[in-house]
Amino acid sequence: MEPADMTLPRTATTFAPPVMEARRWLDGVTFAPDCPLINVSQAAPVDPPPPQMREAMARIVLTDPGAHLYGPVLGLPELRAEVAARWTAEYGGSVAPAQVAITSGCNQAYAAALMTLCGEGDEVILPVPYYFNHRMWNDMAGIRTVALPTGPGLVPEVADAASMITSRTRAIILVSPNNPGGVEYPAATLRAFLELCRARGIALVLDETYRDFDSREGAAHDLFTDPDWADTLIQLYSFSKAYRLTGHRVGAMVASAARLAEVEKFLDTVTICPNQLGQRAALWGMRNLGQWLAGERAEILDRRAAIGAHFPRLAAQGWQLLGCGAYFAYVAHPFVMSSDLLARQVVRDAGVLLLPGTMFMPPDVPGGERQLRIAFANIDRAGVGALFDRLERLGYPAR
Repeated sequence: MEPADMTLPRTATTFAPPVMEARRWLDGVTFAPDCPLINVSQAAPVDPPPPQMREAMARIVLTDPGAHLYGPVLGLPELRAEVAARWTAEYGGSVAPAQVAITSGCNQAYAAALMTLCGEGDEVILPVPYYFNHRMWNDMAGIRTVALPTGPGLVPEVADAASMITSRTRAIILVSPNNPGGVEYPAATLRAFLELCRARGIALVLDETYRDFDSREGAAHDLFTDPDWADTLIQLYSFSKAYRLTGHRVGAMVASAARLAEVEKFLDTVTICPNQLGQRAALWGMRNLGQWLAGERAEILDRRAAIGAHFPRLAAQGWQLLGCGAYFAYVAHPFVMSSDLLARQVVRDAGVLLLPGTMFMPPDVPGGERQLRIAFANIDRAGVGALFDRLERLGYPAR
């Protein structure tokens, strides 16, 4: 009997979740009291929402019956309207509530956007190093990821992307401020990508999960001032980082109303509606926590400054700071061993958990073996100093 023609299940087409894999490196490792674990592996706040928000959420749980029921698939109308009004004011363009969808986290917003764009075997262009969950979704959806190298500054070049567009290309994906690189893409770069995508009839998907921690004052770009932005641009956002709502899974997509009608099909079959309590908390946060969020941004920018202040200590040993911003420092190490081995070794030798660049690069693209991502969302200025003390003492053979 001839063997059956076997096809891999979708989940088998991609790799294991990197953050979960890194956590397993802690199994069996004991950390001395004077050298506790410094965990810079995950780009998410570990603290709960601020007390005033938790108090508001408690009141919502007790007094708002709608917080416990199904709601509109595309999200709470009041939250969609708040996002539209805020984006219109902050970006200086025009965004309507009908052009906003609320999703169960920004990862779901990405998945929903790609489902409306791509069929089996289609392609998207993704600058490398990339956010690994983007690559994972592409794999499981049968979408080919075309890696766009970014060079020393980690900012993609429009001309390079243009040369990679084929008849199967459906979108270019950009993340700014970038994960994992931390770099903030210049407004002119984002405008050039919008114009390229429009000219070639493909979408520009712009993930601005970390927009609240951009070091620049004012709008980071002018894309929404384009009266026809919705014909090309799909913007993604996360409330998780701004208001520490990671466990409540609240994100957003800003796109044309026609695209959101397609998005609704996907969301209705996955979660039916976003988390009702999380949506109400996000709305409360947008209306009441402006000053608090400004303080959070100032703290993150201070940690970024601390990275810059301490880095000369590592630069003297041959390290390179490739990018720094939002929650991330992306670095090149000087050691002989590959970063995937180095990251495991550093857990045991220095009590530091970080991620290797190989988790952010396709195996056939060089560079990841020399790179590491440091996510500093949960270490303050003193913690940054302690991290650099430990990295400075690593005595591995250099190149």
